[in-house]
Amino acid sequence: MSSIIRRSFESPEESRPVKDGMGQVDLVNLDAGAVGRATFLPGWKWSQHVKPIAGTDSCMASHVGYTISGRLKVVMDDGEETEFGPGDFGIIPPGHDAWVLGDEPYVFIDWQGMADYAKPKG
Repeated sequence: MSSIIRRSFESPEESRPVKDGMGQVDLVNLDAGAVGRATFLPGWKWSQHVKPIAGTDSCMASHVGYTISGRLKVVMDDGEETEFGPGDFGIIPPGHDAWVLGDEPYVFIDWQGMADYAKPKG
């Protein structure tokens, strides 16, 4: 028989800050993998605040998620680009940069790409 599972991002199993205090990723763990809530502050940019942690030229995580609040610009390595805002569901393949637009924090729930996101090497 299946059991109800309840987790809360208000008491995550793990939190990972990004560089310069520009946000964090909170994780809850399920048998199927980690689910993350990313909160990025105005001025956050992947290439400035996560690239030094990831050690890759662009974000190599594949994201599948839902935007709660704020706006995010995503530019793929091949030049394709889009913006996400509240209520948007998105799939973002590996090979991209992204940054917060405007003066509101960007909050995103990600069911796929957060297991190793902003996780220091070693």
